[in-house]
Amino acid sequence: MVRRKACRGELPVPLRERVEILVIMANGEEEESQDTALHTLQSWPPEELQQVLRDPATPVAVLDFAAKNLVPDRKELGDALLQNPGLPDLLREWLDNALALIAEAESSGSSESSTPLVRPGENADSSREGGKEKPTTVLQRTQRMSVLQKVRAALTGSQEERLILVRDSNRLVARAVLQSPKLSEHEAESFASMKDIGEEALRLIALNRKYMKLYAVVRALVNNPRTPIDVSLPLLKRINDQDLKLLVLSRNVPDVIRRSAMKMMRRKEEAAKVKVPGKH
Repeated sequence: MVRRKACRGELPVPLRERVEILVIMANGEEEESQDTALHTLQSWPPEELQQVLRDPATPVAVLDFAAKNLVPDRKELGDALLQNPGLPDLLREWLDNALALIAEAESSGSSESSTPLVRPGENADSSREGGKEKPTTVLQRTQRMSVLQKVRAALTGSQEERLILVRDSNRLVARAVLQSPKLSEHEAESFASMKDIGEEALRLIALNRKYMKLYAVVRALVNNPRTPIDVSLPLLKRINDQDLKLLVLSRNVPDVIRRSAMKMMRRKEEAAKVKVPGKH
């Protein structure tokens, strides 16, 4: 009984504590409680949520959750967060970028579809055909989304949604995928290897310091024929000897990359030669 009341925000405690409890429940391990608490927060009166999110005393964990799970669908909460002097700088920077993406998608002229965004596993995850309910796939749902809906899904959706949306022809959508706070290092490596991904997405991966600290991502970008030459060429100096040899033999990379790898190998071989004293 207490858990159900907590998930519905009905506990007799001050407003800020109710919101904190809801965030804890939404981050918990019990799926039913997670879904109920998240739905409660998503439908909470905006004036009350804004009051909590402006409050410098609100825990950072609550601010972080609101920014990354509520703001993409409720932009007014983002404005309240930005007014909070206690908002961490990194979170503020992420929020500014996310709100800019959403604003750009809203003004793109391509967000007029009335198709609602449906998350995997929800009861509304179906379509009608011949009077019967027919389940829809994530791919089918994303294909019906407007640009704005895709951007929101890219920021807050599932790994399966990101895998589809990162291939989207609209650059805003790919940018949103790569700004998702849920994006893992493994996903970034996978994206860097994709042959059916846009150049914009590959450039964004290369510009991300976090992902470029991972050798696997650097190697994947260099080996991907879709990576722009001006991105992959400077990365060659970070490739180890074994992978350089493989690049020299590869027919899947551009000739300029293969030739450059060959030159680097030769220079390394020359530098490694032992110089005998007295001989020139």
